[in-house]
Amino acid sequence: MLRVHHFCISVDGYGAGPDQSPENPLGVGGEQLHEWLFKTRTGRQMMGEEGGSEDVDDEMIAAGRTGIGATIMGRNMFGPVRGPWAADESWAGWWGADPPFHHPVFVLTRHARPSVTMEGGTVFHFVTGGIEAALEQATDAAGGLDVQVGGGVSTIQQYLRAGLVDHLHVAIIPIVLGRGERLFADGLTDGLTCTRMVASDSATHLILSRA
Repeated sequence: MLRVHHFCISVDGYGAGPDQSPENPLGVGGEQLHEWLFKTRTGRQMMGEEGGSEDVDDEMIAAGRTGIGATIMGRNMFGPVRGPWAADESWAGWWGADPPFHHPVFVLTRHARPSVTMEGGTVFHFVTGGIEAALEQATDAAGGLDVQVGGGVSTIQQYLRAGLVDHLHVAIIPIVLGRGERLFADGLTDGLTCTRMVASDSATHLILSRA
C-alpha cells in the first residue's frame, strides 16, 4: 500500500508558501503548517524530546509511523540543492545526522548520486528513473510493510495523478497563505473517497482512501 500521512495544507489549499529558499524551505509562512505537529507526544519523540499532547493530533501522527517500511520524497523535500549535486556531496538532508525515518528513503532526482547512510537506520537512495521506479525500489526495500510518500506537493501530485496513492491523510491548518504550492487540482482525487474526518483546535484531519 502507498500512503501519505499528515500532509499539511492551509485552509486555502497550499502545502507550501511562496518564495521557497534555504532560509524558508516551506516558503514564506509555510512553517506555520507544521507547528501543531511538534506539540504532540509523537512529534516531540521524532525530535528526540519528551512530553507533548496525547490527543487526536497525536493519534493521527502516530498512525503515520506504523507499518511503514520505506519513504519516497521529492528532491525539494530532501534539500535546497538544485541542478547537479555539489562535488563534495556534503548535503545529507535537513534532519541532521539521525533523520527521523529510520528506514530506506528514496529521493526523486534527475541527477544520480551514491546512496548516503545516516545514523539510526536511515539510508537515502537517489532515483533517476521516475516515480514508478522509486515505488518499485521502495516496495522491495519495505520488506512487506507499506511505503509512504513524504512530499512535497509536486511529488504527491505525481503519485495521485498516476492513481497510485491508496491512503491520503491531509491535515488542514487554520491559516491562510494566499499563494504558494496548491495541493489539489482537477482529477487528482479521482478514485479516492473521504472515509474519516476528525478535528482538533489545531487541525482538521481528512482521510481519503482508495476503494
